[in-house]
Amino acid sequence: MRELSERISQITEDASGTWGISLHDLDTDEKWELNAHELFYSASVIKIPIMITVFASSHRNQFSLSNCLTLKREDLVGGSGVLQHMTPGTQISIYDLIMLMIIQSDNTATNMLIDLVGTEAIQQTMKNIGLEKSNFYHKMMTIDVEREGLNEITAHDMTNMLKKILTGKIISAHACEQMIDILKKQQVRNSLPAKVPEPDEPIIGSLKQWEIANKTGNVSGIRHDVGIFYVGKRTFIASVLTRGLDDLQSPEIIGRVGLEIYQYLTQ
Repeated sequence: MRELSERISQITEDASGTWGISLHDLDTDEKWELNAHELFYSASVIKIPIMITVFASSHRNQFSLSNCLTLKREDLVGGSGVLQHMTPGTQISIYDLIMLMIIQSDNTATNMLIDLVGTEAIQQTMKNIGLEKSNFYHKMMTIDVEREGLNEITAHDMTNMLKKILTGKIISAHACEQMIDILKKQQVRNSLPAKVPEPDEPIIGSLKQWEIANKTGNVSGIRHDVGIFYVGKRTFIASVLTRGLDDLQSPEIIGRVGLEIYQYLTQ
């Protein structure tokens, strides 16, 4: 881990900006952190705690994930996602809304789920799973002028949260399996996995050489990616938060961090 941390430190120094990083090698139990307790505006990474809250509410029989919600015109917001372009009145299952929220970072789907469970439930869930400094206050693309606060996260909190999902310590092992499966399907691949070579799978049905279960988030001047690397038999959690990087260059820079992690795991 020492050589990896030195290489990543060099990347952060060359790139400037502000970084919050928390790494955990699950096989050796080695950890490395940089500004890991510093708060960053969460962008779409906050959608993981929202997903956890929806699964937890379903586990308490408040609703079934197969129940459908109706897309209303007032739900439609901009930014990421396809629901903003769909016809109001469309019926969408809660599970599909979770899927859209994570794999396409759909803001409309996110806000519908926030309305479903409520802000206080999300805040309580974040406390229940041990997030020490991170918090949730507002919906996507609709920050009120008189807001109580911003959605904020730390790299340390995100790595601890991912470890609990990875080890089945949130809600139930089955819920954690479902959440990991959703995170593995994320379609935004331009940060941590951006420079990792795509697996060569010439044999149909063969095991993948590597996978990542992750969630990205970005707004102007901010870009994050948090995820779990599965490389061969190795498992590694990385939470990388940034602000102040060039928006055009930041995906490539975070991709270099992801490549260093991948190469470390394949040694």
